[in-house]
Amino acid sequence: MIKVKKTPLEGFLILKLETFKDDRGFFLETFQEKNYKQVGIKDKFVQDNQSRSSKGVLRGMHFQVKHPQAQIVTVMRGCIFDVGVDLRKNSSTFGQWYGVELSDVGQRQVYMAPGIAHGFCVLSDLADLHYKVSRYYDPDDECGLLWNDSEVNIDWPSITPLIHQRDSSYQSLSQLIDSHQLPHNFPIEVE
Repeated sequence: MIKVKKTPLEGFLILKLETFKDDRGFFLETFQEKNYKQVGIKDKFVQDNQSRSSKGVLRGMHFQVKHPQAQIVTVMRGCIFDVGVDLRKNSSTFGQWYGVELSDVGQRQVYMAPGIAHGFCVLSDLADLHYKVSRYYDPDDECGLLWNDSEVNIDWPSITPLIHQRDSSYQSLSQLIDSHQLPHNFPIEVE
């Protein structure tokens, strides 16, 4: 069973999974298509990815331009501050961000609709993340929003994060608009 918590950001959902615990540990299902469809997530997921990051690492804000992906992000180990920024020009929450702490205990999963840029900052010593995505990754289609864009003004928990040079060189929201680099060609939802 999945409990869905809507956030102020349209298309960014916190997913609480049913966990079965005893003195040996725990068990949970991280994905079962019919359960996600029952809560309104109808995307077809075609690729799984995994990442590991150290404390203080900030990754983001990533998205694909011509082939935007829906994502389900699961924290397998550790704790992160996970952020989505709505880059869908016709959305009522365009340009807004939302962040939530996710960990391997408690809230551990988020869903992001296509067109939401994704990033996170690691709060624990290590964090392992698993991503389900609805479109195949294309390195030629990858783009990003500057993680510290003053127009979006994300309130990151780390003042001096460790950031890859690529992530530090992304454009601001205004520059993405001017250069026509916002996500487009959204998939058509089929029931």
